[in-house]
Amino acid sequence: RFSCIRNNVWLACCGVVSAGLAVLSSFGLLLFCGVPFVITVLSAPFLILGVGVDDMFIMIASWEQSSRRKEKSNVKSRLAETYAEAALSVTITTLTDVLAFFIGTWTVFPSVRSFCLYTGTAFVFCYIYTITFFGAIIVLNHKREQGNRHWLTCMPVQVDKGQAEESCSYNACCISNCSWPESEHPMSIFFRKYYGPFFTNRWIKLLVVLLYGAYLGGSIYGCTQVREGIDLRNLASDDSYVIPCYDDYYKYFSLYGPRVMVVITESVDYWNETVRLGIENCTQNLE
Repeated sequence: RFSCIRNNVWLACCGVVSAGLAVLSSFGLLLFCGVPFVITVLSAPFLILGVGVDDMFIMIASWEQSSRRKEKSNVKSRLAETYAEAALSVTITTLTDVLAFFIGTWTVFPSVRSFCLYTGTAFVFCYIYTITFFGAIIVLNHKREQGNRHWLTCMPVQVDKGQAEESCSYNACCISNCSWPESEHPMSIFFRKYYGPFFTNRWIKLLVVLLYGAYLGGSIYGCTQVREGIDLRNLASDDSYVIPCYDDYYKYFSLYGPRVMVVITESVDYWNETVRLGIENCTQNLE
């Protein structure tokens, strides 16, 4: 917002901090419990940040909607209405994400199992911080607005007394009544006036059902074609020497099967000819 009072920069920053706290809490808990930490887990914070910011937007939007419906109500009733509107959506998204990643812990790959365990636990903490920490931040930000304080310095902002001689930058940053009036967001108007009526048309609904049926059928067919495993060539860049190396290996040596190695774990007298002959005989028997 352009208003020096209604600007919510710090509120957005706290939403990102909430996701960061969820990552720190989950990683700290699992490391304390001795869960192995693998390099693939380092990508988990980006997933948590995406979901955390999405939950933040849902909470802020519900809070703003409650302000339009109950302008003179107290903070408790507004926060209760905010949770009533946002908590269901946040809970459903969290449950689906946690379920998806905890199912991934059943895999036989230890690295994937650790990644899914760390990420799923982080989603749980992200949900907890969203409905506790971020809800409190919304209330504190509301009290700052009620106190007519600046969004950056939190210092009291003077009321406009017709100081037309001041510069535009001064009016925009230091006077509370210079802001534009609050109105409905253009995106909300688009979905309410155009997007919603378009998809509630009878023929459009029939088309959507047909498209979803085709998508569902294609998804089921794709699931039946998935095979567990990985092609090592996909782990290298397109111009890497590893790709032609694996191509030649599969072309010329794949018929011979995997290489078998014999490892002697005990200390033996290799200087003794009898011992060397015994090792040779053992290798020939394995062949």
